[in-house]
Amino acid sequence: MSGMAVGDVLRVGSVGLRTRPLRTGLSGLGIAIGIAAMVAVLGISSSSKADLLAQLDRLGTNLLTVSPGQTLFGENASLPKESVGMIARIGPVESVSATGNVSAIIRRSDLISSQQSGGLAVRAARTDLLGVLGGTVRSGRFLDAATERYPAVVLGSVAAERLGIRGADPSVLVLVGDQWFTVVGILAPIVLAPEIDRSALVGFPVAESLLGFSGNPTTIYTRSAEDQVEAVRDVLPATANPANPEEVKVSRSSDALEAQAATKKALTALLLGLGAVALLVGGVGIANVMVISVLERRSEIGLRRALGATRRQIRGQFLSESLLLSVLGGAAGAGLGGAVTWAYASSRSWTVVVPPVSLAAALAAAVAIGGVAGLYPAVRAARLAPTDALRSV
Repeated sequence: MSGMAVGDVLRVGSVGLRTRPLRTGLSGLGIAIGIAAMVAVLGISSSSKADLLAQLDRLGTNLLTVSPGQTLFGENASLPKESVGMIARIGPVESVSATGNVSAIIRRSDLISSQQSGGLAVRAARTDLLGVLGGTVRSGRFLDAATERYPAVVLGSVAAERLGIRGADPSVLVLVGDQWFTVVGILAPIVLAPEIDRSALVGFPVAESLLGFSGNPTTIYTRSAEDQVEAVRDVLPATANPANPEEVKVSRSSDALEAQAATKKALTALLLGLGAVALLVGGVGIANVMVISVLERRSEIGLRRALGATRRQIRGQFLSESLLLSVLGGAAGAGLGGAVTWAYASSRSWTVVVPPVSLAAALAAAVAIGGVAGLYPAVRAARLAPTDALRSV
C-alpha cells in the first residue's frame, strides 16, 4: 500500500488512534452499532427459523384441516355426521378426529352475564383429538370414554388463563350454557391448532344431550402419510361431503407457520436496511473524524514529509487509521450482536444460531465502509506540501 511492511503500516496507523482514545471510541461506536444491529437481526432471524423448523419437524406437516364453507346461496354449509368415518377410510390417512361448534357460553360464575364469552368458544370434541393434534395435557387429563358422557370439560391454555383457572380439580366448576361442568383437564398450547387454545372442550354425547349440539362436525383434523399429503388433500372434499364437495374447505395447518416465517423474513429485510443505515452513518462519522484529524495533524504530516516520507506513505498511514478504526468497531459490533442474539434466543428457549457468513459479511462491510470513509482524508493528507504543512508548527 505504501512501500512499507504491513506491520509498520499498522503500527504507524495506530498511533493516531492511541493518542486520541475518546475520539476513537466515539467514532468506532457508530460502526459498532450498525454491525451489531445487522448481526443481531440475522442471528435472531436464524434462531427463530431454526426453532420454527424444529417445531415443524416435531409436529409434522401432514396435518390437514377440513371445515365447511358456504353453499351456492352464500349460507353457511355443514359437514355430514358420517364425514369423519368416511375420511378414515382413505388409504393414506393415518388418524382422524373432529370438533363441533356448540352454541353455548362458558363462564366462571352465574353472576356473569350470559352474553359475555370473553372470546372463548365451546366445542364438542372426540376423545382421540389430542393424539391427532400432537397436544399434551398440562393439568388433569383429557376426555375419555367415561367423561365424554358427563358434564366434564377440558380447557385450552388461553381459556384456562382467561377464566382464572390454574389447575384441574373435581372442585373446580364452570358454567357452560346453563349447566355446571367439572374442569377435568387443562391443555398446553397447541401450535398447529391455536383455536383449541381458546376453547372449552366437552364430549360429543354430553354436548348433544345437555347443550343442544346437532352432532355435525365443524372441523375435522386428519393425519396422513407425509408423501401422500397432497393426494389426500385432493380427495378430501369429495370424501367429506360427496353430495356437495364444493362446500368443503381444506387447509394445511403448517402453512400458517410457513406464512409466519415469510412474514419474519420480510421484517428481517427491513431491519437489515435500518442496520445498513446505522452503518452508513458510522462511516460518515469516521470520514468526518479523519478529515478533522488531517487538519489537526498538519504539522505532523509536514514533519514526516520533510524527513523523507512519500505521499504514498502518508496516504497509507491515514487510510490504515480509518481501516483499523472500522475493524475495531466492526469486531466490537459483531461481539455485541452475538451477545444480543444469545440473550434474546435464550429468553425464548430457542437454539442460538449466529450464521458465520453474517459475521464475515459484517466485518467485510465494516472494512469497506472504513476504506471508503478514509480514502478522501488520506488523499488530502498526501497532497499537503511539506512547506505548507510546516507553517502551522
